[in-house]
Parts: sequence; structure tokens; C-alpha cells
Amino acid sequence: MTVKQPKTVPPTTVGPGSRSVSEGAKDAFKTLWQSIKAELPREFLRYVGHVIFSSYSQTGDVVCFPCPLREQEAVAALKALEGCAAAAIADIRRTKRERIINVTLERVASFLMSAYITNIDGLDKCNTKIKERIPEYKDTDLNQAQSNIYRRLSAGLYESRNQGEYYHIHGSLEATTTLEMLGLPAFVPNLTDYHDCINVIEGAVRQFSRAELDRLNQEHRQAGAPVLTSEMYQKTAHGQAMSSLPLFTVRPLGMDAPPVPFAESMSNPDQCLQGIRVIELCRVIAGPTIGRILAAHGASVLKITSPQLPDVPFFQLDVNTGKHTASLHLKDADDVDVFESLLATADVIIDGYRPGVIARLGYRPEDLAAKAAQRGKGIVYVVEDCFGGTEKGAEWAGRPGWQQIADCVTGVAWEQGRFMGLNEPIVPPFPMSDYGTGCVGAIAALSGIYRRATQGGSWMCRTSLSQYDIFLLSLGTYPTDVQEKLRREHDPHFFELRHNDSVEEVSQRALYSIKYLHPELFMDHMTQSAHSEAFGGVVTWPKEPLEVEGIKIGHVRPTRPNGYDKPTWEGWEEDNTLLGA
Repeated sequence: MTVKQPKTVPPTTVGPGSRSVSEGAKDAFKTLWQSIKAELPREFLRYVGHVIFSSYSQTGDVVCFPCPLREQEAVAALKALEGCAAAAIADIRRTKRERIINVTLERVASFLMSAYITNIDGLDKCNTKIKERIPEYKDTDLNQAQSNIYRRLSAGLYESRNQGEYYHIHGSLEATTTLEMLGLPAFVPNLTDYHDCINVIEGAVRQFSRAELDRLNQEHRQAGAPVLTSEMYQKTAHGQAMSSLPLFTVRPLGMDAPPVPFAESMSNPDQCLQGIRVIELCRVIAGPTIGRILAAHGASVLKITSPQLPDVPFFQLDVNTGKHTASLHLKDADDVDVFESLLATADVIIDGYRPGVIARLGYRPEDLAAKAAQRGKGIVYVVEDCFGGTEKGAEWAGRPGWQQIADCVTGVAWEQGRFMGLNEPIVPPFPMSDYGTGCVGAIAALSGIYRRATQGGSWMCRTSLSQYDIFLLSLGTYPTDVQEKLRREHDPHFFELRHNDSVEEVSQRALYSIKYLHPELFMDHMTQSAHSEAFGGVVTWPKEPLEVEGIKIGHVRPTRPNGYDKPTWEGWEEDNTLLGA
């Protein structure tokens, strides 16, 4: 494919509080590739001068989110590096050529709100009727962690006993343990008011100091974490260990297998990962975003989930695009046999669970690499977790966590609160760190795939939500005048939020303001649609932000819920017309 030269507008350079996102993206991109050169094949770096950050309108080149951190620039830079990786892989699959890499900035902003833009028959995440269209609310919200507001708010940021000290408890996908840990009942049927739920839960949290809450969370193996400023985080033993880690690492797992050239394929010859088989062992957003990105480059991504583990139903509408999904329980002997038959020809494994969970099921990366060497074709094992630092033996490396936990512990939440004029932290809107981490994991995977093809062996790729947040914080906050302009422009209702408002409330208020200020981000030309037989309707989702000359990037199958397909690599349907949508 030839990348069309986009209609661009000049960078925003006039007026107080103006900030050119395209110029910021260039700076972020330079910071990015220079900081992780050691983790990248040198062929990726050949393309850093071929990147264009373009926009259709002024919207693409201005800061759209009511946030102080440079989320748009960070993810635009990551998409550019993903493009460099895809171009380098295309060069070894086909004739080497010069390739332009284009990142469309409006689409980057939409990508960061993907969970709130994706919809089925016009019903999005904020629409109360959506549960009627996604029956998986019954099948994967096993513990009413989403459908019951009291239990849902067991994942929230609350003040502890000591004034000015905060803790983010996280009932995760099963709220009972966290609630009972705090001395609260697991269910309160008549407690359905949002503010009443917050008051009850925060009242319980305030019976404990931050240190006591952290001890309780570790004793009960819950995903809570203290809410720290960036300066406080950097002084912790874990923060100090993380300071010496790059954004991601790629290390050999064993070099006993020969290089693996890319297989020839009769279908989709213009996608750089065509023929690559990926097993995705993940839930929620960050890990599945890695798989979604690899699927957009043509990989066959098979997401495997257990029927006995919960997941967030609506997010499946977003992150399962382009994949097949199957249900296997890896403590069942028959399902283990099926899983191992899939492993026999897999090229990539994405592990998004708490460190050690998959290994304890009998699938240590080192053992998988040894088996891969016996078959004469290495594997690429990609790990995404919350805290990071496993390779350093960092203090919190084995703790569970999700996006809000990483945002709270690294200092991102405090930056959001300060921006909003408060002396308290607030979780930022949207799953932006999830999506950013997914981009990082995809680049790490592409690096491992390239090294396997050119050097042989098996490769371990690691990143975390915290590593993405550390990178984001390293880019700094927007200048004071830009932040003041954002505060003037955005809906005052957004700035009435407090620390204990849920991420859903924060996101919905931000979405309302962004839709009013930047309606271009929600226009039809920013999305594509396809009928999903699995969901029984037309699903609409944001278009890919990335274009690379000579290859196609996009999905050849619409989304589906978890566990929809048979666990096999054979007989996958494709709709190549979606690549041109």
C-alpha cells in the first residue's frame, strides 16, 4: 500500500496556552528511541527519520484531554516506533525499500478513548442499554464486580485515617475479599446510590492508616496500593530499582533454535505479521491491546480465557477486535491437551497475569523455550504486568495490579489532582495508561519477532503499566499556560471531581467535555464499522492511527466476546475489505 500524503494543517504556534502536539510528539519520539536503543534491532532505528506526525485539522495538533501529562505525544511516539518496527519486518519479508511512516494525531486521541468510542448499533459504554446487547455481562462478570455499583466501587481511591494520605483499594474482578478485609459486607442489596456507596466504603478505609491498608492488601493478596507522588515513588526501594530499567526489555531465553524466516502466505501478503500465531493469555485492557495491535499487523491472535475467571464484559467489544477467542481451563486435563496442541505451533505468547501465575500452571518461559528449541523454532514470550521489575527482583514486582494502581503508585494520579487545583490525587480519565502499555508491549513483541527471524533463539520481552507511567512522567507536564488554557476551556463540571470519584465518573465527565470541544474526534470518518455475528450487531471502532508505506495495517475480522471460537488455528474467517475501510 502507498501511504497517502495526508492533508495536514500547520502546527499550532499562536496564542497563549497553545501547544503543538506534533512538535511535542517529535520530541517524545526522539526521547523514546534514544532511551531504548539497546532494546531495539538496529534496523528499526533506520526508519526514525521517516516518520511524519500529521493531522486533518487543528484538533489533531492541540491538547484535547483535561490532563497535565503528555498522553497524546507519548502514544503518538509509540505508534511511530511501532511503524519503524513494522517497516523493518516488511523489509525482510519483501523487497527492501524506503517507507514513509505516518501517525495521524486525531486517531491517536481517539485510540486513547477507544473503550468509550467503540459501540454496537450506536450503544456505547455510557449507554445504560448496553447490557441488554452484551449478554456476556452474565457470563464473564461472574462476581457482579461491574453490575453491582457497591461492589464496583470497591476499586477506588480513598483517604486513609491520616489526613492527606490516600490508598487505592482494588476489589479487582472479585470484590468480596477487599470489602470483607475492610470489615464491610460483600453485598448490600439496598445500597445503590453512587455517593452513598462511596461514603460507606471511604468510611471503612478511614479506619486504617495507609501502612495498615498496605499490609492488609498484601496479606489478602489484593491489588491495592498507596497513592504516592512521583517524588515519593522514586524514593521507594521499588522505584529506585525501576529507575535503572528501560521502558521495556528484550532478552534471549535461549539461542538453541535457528533463525525463523517468515512463512509465505497466499492471503493478506501486505501485512507484516501474516503467518505469525499468537496465544494471548490476558484479561481487561493492557495485555489484550498488545494482541489487538499484533492482529492489526496480520498475526493470528487467539485469546484464551478460563470460563472460571471473570472479565469486564464491555471491554471485550473493544480489545477483541481482529482475534479469535476460545475458552480453556488450564487445570482441566482435557483442556490442557488442547492448549498444548496450540502451543506446538505458536510463535508468540502474551502473558498479562500476575507474575508467576502461568508458570505455576506448568508453563515457565524457560521450559517453553526449551520445547521450542526441540521443534527447531523459538518462541517470543511477552510479559505485561502492573509494577514491573521482575528481572531486577524489585520489591513490588510480584504484586497484582491494574491501570489505576500503577497511576496511583507512580505519581500520575497526584499530577492529575494538582492540575485540577486540588491538594489530593485523582485518577485520570480513560484507560490511557492501559493503551499506552499495550503499545509498548507490541513494540517489544515486534522486537522479539524480528530477532527470532534474524538471529534465531527464543526471546523474553517484558514491560509494565508502571514503566509506561515512568516514561510518561519523564516527558514532563504541560507548561503552566497550556494547563491554564485547558482549565478555562473544559467543562467546569469536570473540575468538581474529587479524589474518591470513580474512574468511570471521571471518564464520563471528561468525555462530555471533549465531545463539546473537539467533535471532530467523534465524526464518522474517524471510525470503521463491521457486522459482528458474535455480538449480533454492527460494531464501530476507531481507525488505526498508523500507516506504513507498502503494507496494510488493520483487522480482517470484527470483534467477538471471550470464548466464542473453537480452540484451533484452522478455518479462521477473513474479511479483507476491512483493511481498506
